[in-house]
Amino acid sequence: MHLTKSNTQESTAKLFGIGTTTIKEWKRRIAANEPLEPKIRQRQPKKLPPEELRSYVAANPDAYISEIAEHFNCCDEAVRKALIKLKITRKKRQPGIGNAMKDSEPNL
Repeated sequence: MHLTKSNTQESTAKLFGIGTTTIKEWKRRIAANEPLEPKIRQRQPKKLPPEELRSYVAANPDAYISEIAEHFNCCDEAVRKALIKLKITRKKRQPGIGNAMKDSEPNL
């Protein structure tokens, strides 16, 4: 199959096994004189200082992970991973009184 002006974006996309959105994006980039190479996302990993994190969690034991992330200016997932690495659990469950009640009941 030869590409001619009568070919549609849909047939061209099917021929090359790509989406029509890709063709539209390439056309837009060519019109704007932008390179066609894929854009590479630049992410800077956020490493939380372990001692600062420990002291913050000790000072704020009831803080939610989102509050800790806001304090350290990072995402929730970075805090979760750092807490796991430091073996700090975030469970806030108190021992239930149900077990205490069972222990105090006399056996009949």
